[in-house]
Amino acid sequence: MDYICYPFGFLMKWCWELVQNYGLAIILFTVLTRVVLLPLSVWVHKNSIKIVKIQPEVNFLKVRFYGDRERIAEEERKLHKREKYNPLLSIIPLVIQIILLFAVLYIVKEPLTYILRIDAETCRMFAEQIGVDFKADQFAIIRAIQDGTIPATISDKAEVISAINSIKTFSLDFIGIRLDSVTSQVWGWYILSPLAAGLSSFLMIYAQNKANVVQAEQSNFNKYGLMILSVGLSLFLGFVTYAGVVLYWIGGNLLAILQQCILNAVISPKKYVDYDQLQKSREELKKIRSLDSGGSKKERRANEKRERADYKRFFKVVNKHLVIWSERSGFYKYFEALIDGLLSKSNIVIHYITNDPGDAIFEKAKEEPRIRPYYIGQRKLITLMMRMDADIVIMTTPDLQTQYIKRSLVRKDVEYIYVPHDMMSVHMGFRKGSLDNFDTVFCTGAHVEREIRATERVYGLPEKTLVKFGYPLAEKLEASYEAQPKEDRAVKEILIAPSWQEDNLLDSCVDTLIEKLLFDKYHLTVRPHPEYSKRYKEKLQLLTEKYKDIPENRLTFELDFTANKSIYSSDLLITDWSGIAYEFAFATKKPVLFVNTKMKVENPDWEEIGETPSEIYLRPQIGHALEKSELDAKTAEAAADLLEHSGEYHDKINELKISHLYNYGSNGSEGVKYVLTRLKDIQKTKKGE
Repeated sequence: MDYICYPFGFLMKWCWELVQNYGLAIILFTVLTRVVLLPLSVWVHKNSIKIVKIQPEVNFLKVRFYGDRERIAEEERKLHKREKYNPLLSIIPLVIQIILLFAVLYIVKEPLTYILRIDAETCRMFAEQIGVDFKADQFAIIRAIQDGTIPATISDKAEVISAINSIKTFSLDFIGIRLDSVTSQVWGWYILSPLAAGLSSFLMIYAQNKANVVQAEQSNFNKYGLMILSVGLSLFLGFVTYAGVVLYWIGGNLLAILQQCILNAVISPKKYVDYDQLQKSREELKKIRSLDSGGSKKERRANEKRERADYKRFFKVVNKHLVIWSERSGFYKYFEALIDGLLSKSNIVIHYITNDPGDAIFEKAKEEPRIRPYYIGQRKLITLMMRMDADIVIMTTPDLQTQYIKRSLVRKDVEYIYVPHDMMSVHMGFRKGSLDNFDTVFCTGAHVEREIRATERVYGLPEKTLVKFGYPLAEKLEASYEAQPKEDRAVKEILIAPSWQEDNLLDSCVDTLIEKLLFDKYHLTVRPHPEYSKRYKEKLQLLTEKYKDIPENRLTFELDFTANKSIYSSDLLITDWSGIAYEFAFATKKPVLFVNTKMKVENPDWEEIGETPSEIYLRPQIGHALEKSELDAKTAEAAADLLEHSGEYHDKINELKISHLYNYGSNGSEGVKYVLTRLKDIQKTKKGE
């Protein structure tokens, strides 16, 4: 420490000689060290701005490659290199501050050596007089000379006499505080010393959490964790070290606040950081981190264990031909016809990945050994998909490659097939580019084929393979409905089944609908969209709680999305822009009462395609629409009118169904044929290679 303290000791000596007051000298020394270190502080500030500037990109990387730590780390290194940012250099200021703190501690406790510059031999002679170590307790020497315990006549050497005279005039008092005091030894009102140190540290961390460009972006856990650590350290130092060191510590903390304000004013982070983009990236990262967060701790642990086992089991299988991914149990119905056809017409093994640990596929697999189910949560799925090694992957989820789920990084020749989960248009209700990265799309009808081909022309995209698949679920719903016994009921069944987008019925007007239709002659069933149930559990819980006192023979909430009982049994459907309108109408040939909520538009540029969405042109053909402003006055009348004239819609809806959907009645056989043909072609290609 002598080498480190020597130059700082000269600075402290100069400060003392300038002000002739030890306390003021320590304060002046604190200010000057901040000035000396200002270039380093400016460098740290600029470096901090760099890391926050690229934080949006880092967050989006974490979203894009979620779960792939190696890839995220690799991409982060590229960003650091681009911005010339070295995270290891950020520890330099911390190291310097620690060194400086120790230097101050030595300088304060050894004023004879570093400030008065008394030689070691003279100091040792003084120490021997009172039996102390001259390096360890120079304050004892000062007190002994000042109170006469060490006499002025101890030596007639000029350097000794000069030293004694210097010591006698060296005051350790500062505004009533003895700077050589240690709180843990003297107590009394000196207890204010550690409290003042802790308070200064609290103010510094609080200010930096608000103003420091890096600390402001940290989590609350990190912010307040650092605050607790810093305040705790300050309290500890205030108790066990000299009041002079505590004075330096308090001065340094307060100056740090002032310095941060000056740096922010001169080099404002707002000039370099896109805070809007930063907020957007935070929200995206928050969304993906919230995946798989439900259930009790015990359930999550059990599912994590199960997930790890299924993940390993999946990749132990070599030469996988076909993989189906389903988000949850209720989505099996969209694959059912395809799976049944593949099982009956081939010996293929279907690897079925689901994000739902309670998916009904696990029970079905017990009866059908060629279905191999795997539970993989949404987080882990991201990594699994990037490692995908199958020939064909089939999914109902759009946004491949543009959102969380990516194409395989392991095999570039995996064929990705999109299977529809409704019979509507794909260019307005889906995000822009949501199907661009699929190789093949199973089309429900000619409207989907027109929209995809128009999209390819407008944006210069390569042509996909389009298969005239139809919508087997509509056929199943119709068959199930036809199998139901028909009776003319006195109490009519009305199904309220909204979409889940902004301004849907549940969020905007469900209370009005229930109020206007809650008659003895009607039974109401409210069936939320599965996505609404997934995203807004709390809102749904509040809604069901609100109507818990209404008898079930008048109002029911249907939350089991694996069943379609309400679709078969209802006499009238009320919805907004949900695709369930056409599932209901095509199955039952009964009309729909639409409410004109805000239209579901995921792609604001849909009009560039030049195709009118089927949601718009089919709407007036299967029912009647009301504006939200008309609900109070017209809901009961419109519902009664549609119920009274329901039979008049039967033939019209039946013709519309056949013209709107491909190959109606084929139960998706075109899709089965396509998959089997492609798998044969892939195997031939592999054998040829």
